[in-house]
Amino acid sequence: MEATFLAQNFVPLMFAGLFLLLLTGFPVAFGLAATGLAFGFIGMEAGLFPATLFQALPSRIFGIMQNDTLLAIPFFTFMGIILERSGMAEDLLETVGQVFGPLRGGLAIAVILVGALLAATTGVVAAAVISMGLISLPIMLRYGYSRVIATGAITASGTLAQAIPPSLVLIVLADQLGRSVGDMYAGALIPGLLLVGLYILFIVMVALFKPALVPPLPPEARIYKEGNGASGHKSLLFLVLLCAAAGVAWAQVHNTLLTAWLARPLPAAKDEVVILSMTLASLLGLALAIVNRVTGMGLLSRLAERVTFVLMPPLILIFLVLGTIFLGVATPTEGGAMGALGALILAIGKRRLSMPLLKQALENTAKLASFVLFILIGSTVFSFTFNAADGHFWVESLFKGVPGGAWGFLVVVNILIFVLGMFIDFFEIAFIVIPLLAPVAEKILPGLVPGMTADDAMIWFGVIIAMNLQTSFLTPPFGFALFYLRSVAAKFDYRDRVTGATIPAVTTAQIYKGSIAFIILQLIMVASIMLFPNLVTGGIDKVDKLNADQVLEQLQMPKSEEEIKEEADAAAAQPGEPKAAEAAEEDPMKALEEATKKDAKKP
Repeated sequence: MEATFLAQNFVPLMFAGLFLLLLTGFPVAFGLAATGLAFGFIGMEAGLFPATLFQALPSRIFGIMQNDTLLAIPFFTFMGIILERSGMAEDLLETVGQVFGPLRGGLAIAVILVGALLAATTGVVAAAVISMGLISLPIMLRYGYSRVIATGAITASGTLAQAIPPSLVLIVLADQLGRSVGDMYAGALIPGLLLVGLYILFIVMVALFKPALVPPLPPEARIYKEGNGASGHKSLLFLVLLCAAAGVAWAQVHNTLLTAWLARPLPAAKDEVVILSMTLASLLGLALAIVNRVTGMGLLSRLAERVTFVLMPPLILIFLVLGTIFLGVATPTEGGAMGALGALILAIGKRRLSMPLLKQALENTAKLASFVLFILIGSTVFSFTFNAADGHFWVESLFKGVPGGAWGFLVVVNILIFVLGMFIDFFEIAFIVIPLLAPVAEKILPGLVPGMTADDAMIWFGVIIAMNLQTSFLTPPFGFALFYLRSVAAKFDYRDRVTGATIPAVTTAQIYKGSIAFIILQLIMVASIMLFPNLVTGGIDKVDKLNADQVLEQLQMPKSEEEIKEEADAAAAQPGEPKAAEAAEEDPMKALEEATKKDAKKP
């Protein structure tokens, strides 16, 4: 009786045991492993599993440790820490704030743009939110920004690190879904940029209809003015237009030059043209600024020169890292290694690389990599027992009764991920929940959209999950980004060091309230991706696939002129078609083709 009850309710009991163990505060990685081992031994004692259940476990664990894809995590983490600790965030926020500050809402737009740049270089939410909370929030409060808009812009732009490549979330999701990290990056790029545009559009609308909430920087706060009092924006605009013209000109001749140089039979892909054009435009701007500085010609304003020296190096690094991945020149792991090296070079160039900084970056990278590895090992032990108990069939049966079929599955999964994201870290969601949902998604999602392949469907599913996790990072009362900002925002009234005025403390309620508008924007983006899958799949390179007949045709060796002449003479001497057996003897590939066609016709 007990054995029957255990067999019928084994999977729910496993989840209940894991839930109770996690409630005690036991670390997630060890809780997963302990639950998997305990229930595995219980199942073996009850006769549900063979005694050899865990024999393959050591080889599986060693396989995890040898996974080259996961090496990208420490590389990108190290790159982000070096760039963040070397003062890149401060420089970007100050410089971009000076560019957009004279506009209403300009500081908030600067925070969003810098958040996107930090996301593309650091890929870590905590670093982005804390950096912008320490630097931007006091400035925005000093000049009369709405606390709701200021805190919302900082927390929302910080969470962009979840969805914009080289996000750690996308690397982990690609690994768990069994898909290419490069395809996941390509699929997430357009939705991530559209979300940035949606944020900026919201700030523009606030500036138009509620201008008092987002005032411009006063003239005395603009620190890069010229000697005659000019702001320097005209010189910056001219430089941008010149670099853009150079990029467009290169795009026109890219195919002609590179196709002839590399002797390629096919024209270059669009993403290759765009990435190389933007890289060359950035390099041109940097070169012009260097020449202007060295020669003392004074052709560029202080603002234009400052923007070039601060903005172009990280942009070039982004183009090189992501560009090589998108173009297939480098794997994500190799791209991460190149990004880590580039971050070290940038830090050395700014004379900010020190031994304490390097040691701190290495320690934090090792901690995060170990954290991810142990969670993955624990989830592997848990999944061993879970799969032995046919848990994936149990999960599939849960979603069979969901109204709406595949669309119902997508909605329920998004609600589940949204709620879980408020309580647990995205690594834990990726390693515990995603492996349970992936088999069901792979079975039912490809048929949801006509013409969508299984690979496209899983990349689409992964980007939806990443966007959803980003939304949950903002959701009160447990959104992680809100906690990060709360940890650095002023908890008590303070006297501003510039104006001397007393600035009231930032309350937790104001931080929570500020996130609501941006949560709505993110939910709109999630819904848009679900309704328009081409936003994701349109950025993935399509590879033409051959059918069986085309494969056989490619395998056949071309006949020589002598063989063709002999066949023609034989056909003239013996009119009529040769028998199938004779044809098979003369051409084995023809026989294989005929056999394949016969098998295809069988019911």
